[in-house]
Amino acid sequence: MATFLYKLGRLSFRRRHVIALIWVALLTLAGVGAAGAPAAGNSSFSIPGTEAQKAFDLLEQRFPGTSADGATARVVFKAPSGEKMTDPGNKATVRETVKELSDGSEVARVTDPYQAKAVSKDGTIAYAQVSYKVSGMELDDASKDALEDSAQDAREAGLTVEIGGDALQAVPHTGSSEIIGIAVAAVVLVITFGSLVAAGLPLLTALIGVGIGVSGITALASALDLGSTTSTLAMMIGLAVGIDYALFIVSRYRAELAEGREREEAAGRAVGTAGSAVVFAGLTVVIALVGLSVVNIPMLTKMGVAAAATVAIAVLIALTMIPALLGYAGRKVRPAGEKSRLFGRARAQDAPAKPNLGSRWASFVVRRPVAVLLLGVVGLGAAAVPAASLELGLPDDGSQPTSTTQRRAYDLLSEGFGPGFNGPLMVVVDAKGSDDPKAAFTAVGDEIKGLKDVVTVTPPAPNKAGDTATITVVPASKPSSVTTEDLVHGIRDAGTEVRADTGANVLVTGSTAMNIDVSQKLNDALVPYLVLVVGLAFLLLIVVFRSILVPLKAALGFLLSVMAALGAVVAVFQWGWLSGLMGVEQTGPVMSMMPIFMVGVVFGLAMDYEVFLVTRMREAYVHGEKPAQAVVTGFRHGARVVSAAAVIMIAVFAGFIGSSESMVKMIGFGLAIAVFFDAFVVRMAIVPAVLALLGRKAWWLPGWLDRALPNVDVEGEGLRAASGDDDGDRQLVRV
Repeated sequence: MATFLYKLGRLSFRRRHVIALIWVALLTLAGVGAAGAPAAGNSSFSIPGTEAQKAFDLLEQRFPGTSADGATARVVFKAPSGEKMTDPGNKATVRETVKELSDGSEVARVTDPYQAKAVSKDGTIAYAQVSYKVSGMELDDASKDALEDSAQDAREAGLTVEIGGDALQAVPHTGSSEIIGIAVAAVVLVITFGSLVAAGLPLLTALIGVGIGVSGITALASALDLGSTTSTLAMMIGLAVGIDYALFIVSRYRAELAEGREREEAAGRAVGTAGSAVVFAGLTVVIALVGLSVVNIPMLTKMGVAAAATVAIAVLIALTMIPALLGYAGRKVRPAGEKSRLFGRARAQDAPAKPNLGSRWASFVVRRPVAVLLLGVVGLGAAAVPAASLELGLPDDGSQPTSTTQRRAYDLLSEGFGPGFNGPLMVVVDAKGSDDPKAAFTAVGDEIKGLKDVVTVTPPAPNKAGDTATITVVPASKPSSVTTEDLVHGIRDAGTEVRADTGANVLVTGSTAMNIDVSQKLNDALVPYLVLVVGLAFLLLIVVFRSILVPLKAALGFLLSVMAALGAVVAVFQWGWLSGLMGVEQTGPVMSMMPIFMVGVVFGLAMDYEVFLVTRMREAYVHGEKPAQAVVTGFRHGARVVSAAAVIMIAVFAGFIGSSESMVKMIGFGLAIAVFFDAFVVRMAIVPAVLALLGRKAWWLPGWLDRALPNVDVEGEGLRAASGDDDGDRQLVRV
């Protein structure tokens, strides 16, 4: 592989005009496609195989034309202080609003609060339910404007009016903090390279790669039903890995120049060595992201595949466009150790090199490996303690900022009708196999009324055929509570008894039941996913490092960092620690897909640092250095760059904490803290400590396995042999 990538690097350097033209053409093509495509909305959400999804599909079949998947809005009215919604003036205002809402071409129906008995007991709050013929993603802006205008007219008449539901869901924005993250990355690159030109190359290529990836996602959003969150997460991960991969190749290029090589040769060797690490690091990230498909939740699968495609683009750009741009930059990119005139002159080439910070830190760890190992493990273990209290759920309007109308509508409905009113359960009774459907409907309703935590049970509403009915159940507790989850399970258990007596099948659906089923499905898939992703990456790392213990240590270190990161997420988003600093206005359960998403993404990113840092150690070891000295050598060459890469990745991820979307905010924080733990505690402390303790055993590989594995030559041994640089001191590590 190193030889192929070496040739690719030299070709890209020589044919830089062609390479640059190809990538600019791809960016232009993707941009044109994105400009002409419909705007991304909120993708449809389905969970194949769950009871809630089966009930939803049954509703569409047995209740045709009801637009079961259509957008909904709850327009909530509150009377001025001292008045009631039943007062004639307020009543007239509400009915006028209902009339206005009914005029829309996409409106299926609007309920009158006074006919539907949708007025609170104290008479101060009422709501009108608006159902649309199309989903929230397909809803025209004109319909949304009409909804807001009707509410504004009622406000001008003296009422407090807020709108809940999915009809007004907006595309999330990240705010200025995303730009701050990129600015921090730029500063770190300038400090690392001491050159504005060298620092600009990773930023430029990362932005081009993300531009192609996100534009492609936008162009395909309507056709593939990709939500706005998909492009946001692809941007988050694409920026981080794009900058890092380019950073490693530019850094290796400068090191090759410092050894006196010509620029084209240095570019080829940089791509052949650091580029090999980029390929395998990118493969681990792609495996982790594509592996999300095993969960069998289409939305999560699409997010993973889209982000994986963006990572693949970042790898290809790093391997081709970076050497092309290095050709354009010429002498403006200086050898390692030299700085541009703006940052001061370099030391003389014949001056002795002083041990850098990475070397000094590695020497310290090698001398005291047990103390460093214990401190790192105990520290991460303490950070992971809150993860034992992890509660999972999906965000609803109650997790929105209090500045949004959706959140204020949620609070008004809780005030007027109880917290459970925001998460009603829909019970679907399929009596097609029952001898007496009406008796079955009544039996189900009576059974549910006898359960705890039930406030309201509506009479069964049968379809035209009379073989299926819906029953709405309002819990006493809020949608995300454990009590409501217990009620859902209680209704399903009661349905099993009813089926035995009447032959009717009872299914529970609705947004609350759907969230519960998602959480359960994700929990069930976590272990198989972990086995698949870690297993595949473990095999990949055995090929890269030609060792058993090094990949095993990498996987165990990852588990430590991801558990510590989950503990931090629980502490902030569930317990409320530092919630004000993070902009978390409402604490609650952690998003259901957070653990499995963090496992996938963090594992891929963690292996990046493992590959980049440890390959330099192995490179030194196979060329004759003792194990302890190889650790120090690896840190001398790689610690500064890996640290810079980690800071950049943390800055990029942290930039998304400013998002208005709670899911994006949580993922941004979780990934940022996970990278911090993994890069600076696991890879910079625990890894060298373990390698120092293992000594030569760290690089042990059974002879039969060594012979069976393909030689991918990540260290670029073939390049040295071909150029005569190999002095024959390579040490064969076989047991």
